[in-house]
Amino acid sequence: MSKPNKLLDRDRLSLIRLPINTQLILPLLVACLVAIPVGFLAFQLLIPRWEIWQQLWETTLPRMLGNTLFLLVVVGIGTFTIGTGLAWLVTAYRFPARGLFDRALLLPLAIPSFVMGFVFMATFDFTGPVQTFLRDLFGRGFRINIRTGWGAAIVLISVLYPYVYMLARAAFREQAASTFEAARVMGYSRVRALFKLILPLARPSLIAGVTLALMETITDFATVRFFSFPTLSEGVVRLWEGRMDRDAAIEVATLLLFLALGLILLERSLRGQARYYQAGGKGRRPERVQLRGVSAWAAFVICLLVLGFAFVLPAGVLSVWTYREIVIGSEIGTWETVYGQYIFNSFSFAGSAAILTVLLAIGVAAGVRGHGTRFARGLARFATLGYALPGSVIAVAVLLVIAPIDHLLIDLGVTSSLILTGSMIGLLYAYVVRFMSVAYNSVEASLDKVRPNMEQAARTMGAGSTRILWRVQIPLVANGIAVAMILVFVDVMKELPATILLRPFGMDTLAVWTYMLAAESFWQAAALPAMTILVVGLLPVLILMRVGEQSPE
Repeated sequence: MSKPNKLLDRDRLSLIRLPINTQLILPLLVACLVAIPVGFLAFQLLIPRWEIWQQLWETTLPRMLGNTLFLLVVVGIGTFTIGTGLAWLVTAYRFPARGLFDRALLLPLAIPSFVMGFVFMATFDFTGPVQTFLRDLFGRGFRINIRTGWGAAIVLISVLYPYVYMLARAAFREQAASTFEAARVMGYSRVRALFKLILPLARPSLIAGVTLALMETITDFATVRFFSFPTLSEGVVRLWEGRMDRDAAIEVATLLLFLALGLILLERSLRGQARYYQAGGKGRRPERVQLRGVSAWAAFVICLLVLGFAFVLPAGVLSVWTYREIVIGSEIGTWETVYGQYIFNSFSFAGSAAILTVLLAIGVAAGVRGHGTRFARGLARFATLGYALPGSVIAVAVLLVIAPIDHLLIDLGVTSSLILTGSMIGLLYAYVVRFMSVAYNSVEASLDKVRPNMEQAARTMGAGSTRILWRVQIPLVANGIAVAMILVFVDVMKELPATILLRPFGMDTLAVWTYMLAAESFWQAAALPAMTILVVGLLPVLILMRVGEQSPE
């Protein structure tokens, strides 16, 4: 028995020594790939160009900054109120069609904010059917101006509330029946128990959901442009792409970067050091209260109105416009010649990004799992930092890295033209930085379910780290890898600011095509690519619904 023990001791020592030399190479490389462009951009604040800042402050910066903060406050309050309220309704009460709403309220996640934005504009603007009907009813003088920050906020809230709803619903389901029983002992009503016990216990999930909504808010640039409500993210794209004032765009991007990092720090500070333990697992779930009469139908109407406005309306309008565009006749007469090319471009970008990002995520997750130290976990955090940053910021940061490399290659005579800037390489680099977190979290969650004794058994049979990864770990986490690829694929399909700034010349995607047509008010022509994005975007939502069906009731 002594010899096997010595062999196992040597294997354990090799597990400690080997990952330091090899398994952390890929996580370290990926962390550097993410940190370098972000560091380049942050370094710009150390050498500020005061004349540019002065010009920005005297012209557009105060308005952009004020508008951005306005949207963060309004969208934060709106998504928290709607997402938490709906989650409480479907988990705590029974009412007509509750089971349907429970999952269907996730559907607005499939709709990009800029798609919802132009549908909202076409429906509710001065020349839209709603105001036209109201003018016929109340007179020609009737007019509502929706091209304001409130209009943009309504659109963003309608497509972002599912982030809060999804996490709040999961947190409320984890509440044990004993929590409600304790509330009854203290004399609390069900509503008072919500505010005194349930919401405090769900605080981490609620903060995480609101933070995700706020991150998407500062990333958006197309929606606010439709509503003539310039923000920092919109300003970066406008200065870079429209005015060709790249120095000013870089300065605004640095400010946006620190605003995004500030949101992360705020989220961490709001969570604090507190811990929120619950009796989860297979314990008894709180019983839902059966609503009757007016209360039951009021809950039904509330859910129906939210779902109708946030999903049924845009999906229905897009379906009608798509039918007219294809069957009746094209609004601008070009979709037959360009649709196939835009599909190919979008799927090529999204597929390449998904494969590359997931492969890197597998390497990072396996390396961090094998090493298991605080340093390894720190590398993983750096490698997944990009998802917290707006796409316009990442695009500018990537350009700051690859442009000098291109000029160096030209100076050395290696090439006579730019090979990284405006190429597929630069765009894929931005996608990897932006969506590494999406892939990593899915792969890591699957790897955590692999028992360590399976890896140890393979190692005792002489298998190395690489062989264990490909022969043991990857087959066991195939579902997680598939989910990660779908999530990244769909996110890239919907991504707009980084694609606009970095796409190769003449290689537009469905998202870019939709935005360009909608910006020119060709609503019907924009419906076909928008509908395509919506259909593809339903894939991760269906996955979330399936997870919801498997969760304990």
